[in-house]
Amino acid sequence: MYAPERQQEILRLARDGGRVDVVSLAEEFQVTQETIRRDLKALDRAGLVRRVHGGAIPAGRLDFEPDLAERESTSADEKDRIAKAAVPELPTEGTLILDAGTTVARLAAAIPLEANLTVVTHSLPIAARLADHPGIQLHLVGGRVRHRTRAAVDAWALRAYGEIRADVLFVAANGFSAEQGLTTPDLAEAAVKRAAVAAARRVVLLADSAKHGQEHFARFGALDDVDLLITDTGLTPDDAAAIERGGTEVVRA
Repeated sequence: MYAPERQQEILRLARDGGRVDVVSLAEEFQVTQETIRRDLKALDRAGLVRRVHGGAIPAGRLDFEPDLAERESTSADEKDRIAKAAVPELPTEGTLILDAGTTVARLAAAIPLEANLTVVTHSLPIAARLADHPGIQLHLVGGRVRHRTRAAVDAWALRAYGEIRADVLFVAANGFSAEQGLTTPDLAEAAVKRAAVAAARRVVLLADSAKHGQEHFARFGALDDVDLLITDTGLTPDDAAAIERGGTEVVRA
């Protein structure tokens, strides 16, 4: 099969299924993963698909959002390193907000037992992880729970964040860049993230490098709203330097 024929078939699969991944495509077409990445790059340049970590989605699908189980297993090693690097950013005592997100959940699991913190979160999985922590006074923000992320959203959550002031927020994003800022697929989740950013004195973004340059439907802030970005070494030194010129410190774990 010639490359144009293969690319046409990849585009059909992406449109039919909503997403394609490099490994499955390489097996299906009996070519190397690097060949598939070149095909996806060509389709991306043509504006027919948008590349995402591990594959691609059809162009225009800025609302695509993997479920919680898929996000837990994606870039797991990178997320573990990011969470470990974020532990020193925890205040010795005080108040922090933990946003809904799989990397933030890893940080929650790594909070030392001797920590003496007040934690506010709208994430059910994070609240469950911290419910028995001996040194944490836990506040669970209520609202409508989105099944895809297990996060509370809408008016109750917005009202709660409008009434507090925290020392630090650890926030997640589905995409980040200097040009497009911080984005996520869902408008309701974006609104809660925006309220959490406004409620914190310091904002720390935990995001793996695959999310750099990604753009999703709902924007909830600019990159210069972030004091510190903790990511992995997949973010190039040049990209890290460009972000730091905008005023955001970068740690590559």
